[in-house]
Amino acid sequence: MCSPDRLVILDRDGVINLDSDEYVKTLTEWIPYPSAIHAISRLSRAGWTVAVATNQSGIARGYYDEATLNRMHAELNRLVSEDGGRIAHIAWCPHSPSDGCSCRKPLPGLLEQIGVALGMRDLKGSWMVGDSMRDLQAGNAVEAQPILVLTGKGKRTLDKHPELANSEDTTRIFDDLAQFADWLLEQ
Repeated sequence: MCSPDRLVILDRDGVINLDSDEYVKTLTEWIPYPSAIHAISRLSRAGWTVAVATNQSGIARGYYDEATLNRMHAELNRLVSEDGGRIAHIAWCPHSPSDGCSCRKPLPGLLEQIGVALGMRDLKGSWMVGDSMRDLQAGNAVEAQPILVLTGKGKRTLDKHPELANSEDTTRIFDDLAQFADWLLEQ
């Protein structure tokens, strides 16, 4: 069992891989950032537990199925493993925004699923890394430390919410996952 202060939860699209306004629908469209794969493995090798929490409403919209999503996640796990790291758990929400589920970010359900899977009662003090406000809000709901990366939709999020740039005591901002990993490993 890991402790919350050694847990890093990552959004997927825009943090680990290229995002698309048209959805990432196939394994060939799932294009990881090489620096993100290496950042995950570096964190893992340094004793951090890394998990992924990702909204995947493309399933509810009929753009792809669970088997396709599983292939993307198998490839993610393979790449991280080949680089010497490990992802402890991947939680995903297949619902559309109108489904009224409790798992779709900004609600904390996916993060709570990660906590259950990892045997943690609370996630206070963990890290939530995302490129959107809903990622940060989900993290805040479980008292995780919010991290905004400027990859994916991160720059757009910062443009819409310039107050984030002035909230270093709450939300820290990094160019990408690799820069966050560098910072965290130096702490």
